[in-house]
Amino acid sequence: MGKTMRKIMPLTGRGCILAAVFIALSAGAERQAPPEGGKPKDFILPAKEDFELANGLRATLVSYGQVPKAMVGLMVRTGNLNEPENEVWLANVAARFMREGTVGRSAKEIAAAAARMGGGVNSGAGSDTSGINGDVLSEFAPEFIRLVADIAQNPLFPETELGRLKNDQLRTLSIQLSQPETLALAKFRKTIYGDHPYGRLLSTAETIKGFTMDKIRSYYEANFGAVRSHLYVVGRFDAKAVKRAIRDAFGGWKRGPAPAILPAKTDTRRSVAVVDRPGSQQSTLYVGLPVVDPSHTDSLALEVVNFLLGGGSFLSRITANIRENKGYTYSPYSTISTRYRDAYWVQVASVGNTVTAPALKEILYEIDRLREEPPADKELKDIQNFMSGTFVMTNSSRAGILNILSNQDLHGLGPDYLSTYVQKIHALTPKDIQRAAREYLKPDKMIIVVVGEKKEIADSLKGFGPVVE
Repeated sequence: MGKTMRKIMPLTGRGCILAAVFIALSAGAERQAPPEGGKPKDFILPAKEDFELANGLRATLVSYGQVPKAMVGLMVRTGNLNEPENEVWLANVAARFMREGTVGRSAKEIAAAAARMGGGVNSGAGSDTSGINGDVLSEFAPEFIRLVADIAQNPLFPETELGRLKNDQLRTLSIQLSQPETLALAKFRKTIYGDHPYGRLLSTAETIKGFTMDKIRSYYEANFGAVRSHLYVVGRFDAKAVKRAIRDAFGGWKRGPAPAILPAKTDTRRSVAVVDRPGSQQSTLYVGLPVVDPSHTDSLALEVVNFLLGGGSFLSRITANIRENKGYTYSPYSTISTRYRDAYWVQVASVGNTVTAPALKEILYEIDRLREEPPADKELKDIQNFMSGTFVMTNSSRAGILNILSNQDLHGLGPDYLSTYVQKIHALTPKDIQRAAREYLKPDKMIIVVVGEKKEIADSLKGFGPVVE
């Protein structure tokens, strides 16, 4: 009562004709197959120039694009791998500290200089490398190279900033400890690598508070130098001026020690670890194991296995299974995580407590299915097209080219890696993919980590393998 009822009138005359035409066109559209995709295109890297200084510093120049900007990135072979056992995140603090001032410039002057060049300066550390980089207007590329060289060679490490940087790290730690995916990853890495630096993902508040100026300076002196460093310049720039700036700015840097090679030894067995997170309504799952690193001849086949199972798109089997068909999770994914001469494959998903075991069952089912039977030709072709298109698109920028070149150099992938990637991916057959799955995704080697309400999920996990702490 009181609501206006809208009377729906029947279509007559011209409206009826238009409706009939629309329905007919819609029906025809449903029957019509989508157009065939174009032939996959190879990734073509513009001509690059490589050279090395007498002190061992290497440089790579790539003239790319039409936008008058250049990205400069210095990659140094030192990171969390090189931290003392009880100094986790020391590399991160040191790398961040470096842009807080040099012998000749304050942090404010560094930031102002970079801003005047149309960019900014970033620095940070990862497992194997630390970097200083920025994107500036082309005309300032030589000047920015000199700024990067000053930061790398002459960091002041002003003691007045240490407290602030440690507080930043304490806040980062607090945030990470609140995130179930980070907790799962930390347990997963610890299970694979044990006491190796790759297994030490999280620092502690006590460790961070204990960082001193002596520890930071000692880490820098022991790990930074020309022979561990590679400078990349990508974009539009005056090549002669850039090469002159590199030689002038970096030529006098100490050679320093060769990169430390500390290979990780992994030999996993099927196990289940539950990290208790009281009150959690979801379980975060990590399922994976060590695999071959990017320098191995099977690495590309393994990449296809990853994309086919859970990586990168709704074409992936695990995504289709536990997201689209079962509705267990919103954004599952798989990935191959790499370090120097090291890698692991892992499937990640966050699911409701009541479907923790069913989701695990489906993940393992899809892995077994690929091991037992090769994918159909069309399914494989769709994945190959997706991978090749993504590869070309991702690397078609200054930052993309710099990242892929530094990755290529770190893993020693060879000069033709980029130009042959697409054709090699498309040369793989269904049998190749099945063989790679059988060879590397072995059920008896799988590590399962679950972060969630232990009392709600522990019993349902008993059939998946021996429980470890």
